[in-house]
Amino acid sequence: MPDNAPELAYPAETWEHWQLYRDVREALQALPSSFASEMNVSGVMATDIFTLNSAFGAMIEEQVVDSLNRARLAWDPDGTYSLYSFTRQAQRFPDVLLKKPGSDDDILFGIELKGWYLLSKEGEPSFRFTTTLSACATADLVVVVPWVLSNIISGTPRVFSPYIVPARYAAEYRNYHWEHLRESEDEKGIVLASGATPYPKKADPTADVPKSDNGGNFGRFARTGLMDDYKKNLMDQLLRGVPARYWLAFFKAFQDQSNEEKVTKRLEGLVKQARQSLESRDDGRLVAILRLIDDLKAVVLD
Repeated sequence: MPDNAPELAYPAETWEHWQLYRDVREALQALPSSFASEMNVSGVMATDIFTLNSAFGAMIEEQVVDSLNRARLAWDPDGTYSLYSFTRQAQRFPDVLLKKPGSDDDILFGIELKGWYLLSKEGEPSFRFTTTLSACATADLVVVVPWVLSNIISGTPRVFSPYIVPARYAAEYRNYHWEHLRESEDEKGIVLASGATPYPKKADPTADVPKSDNGGNFGRFARTGLMDDYKKNLMDQLLRGVPARYWLAFFKAFQDQSNEEKVTKRLEGLVKQARQSLESRDDGRLVAILRLIDDLKAVVLD
């Protein structure tokens, strides 16, 4: 790896709001226990499951903000910041601010918040993060919150502990990966946004722009490699007793194949894959996976 690789850095512990910053990060990690949603989804067809991210992503992000404000005791136990709250702002970076309501100046830090429907077809977060380094304050965060429905194709949203990274590091590493790590014969230069400062106005230019991007992939943060271990762990999460990676494969089998024979063949391949990866460990998950595949095959053959 080149010597100029970015280094992960956090605000100094001497910062007056350090304890708050640490407590907010811990509250974010505890989101699965504090998240609440009134949304209840039913009637989603298996072939339409991949559309949930675009249909409900903004709503999930709004409810994450509401959950953080309800969990105030976790990040402000003595009321020091009673005049502050998390507030969303549209079409600006960062899209969530911890600030005094009604004030554009008294901002403690921001969060670029992204929802990730865990069963989205890509198998990874698809958001683009193009914000330039100079627009990120030292304490700003990029937070990715994965979610699914409690009954997979119905029920209420269930969230998982999020991926959290300092926004400045995210911006710097994104550019570093684009210029030095990715394999491409195209021009790898980047034009940095000029004059950007933290908490920009809506009209201020804040996006870095690649000199060449034929595939439209600049800013696809999940492809930088930083989230690889996190994504792998999420795909091992059990959803109704079955690892998420298999649910994703089930739905893709129906979505990608147009006839019964191809779908059945795809499901049989999943049976073989499940046996190879789980049977040697005497894992009870294998039974749940095989039962689910049998149920899906029955649906296809009916």
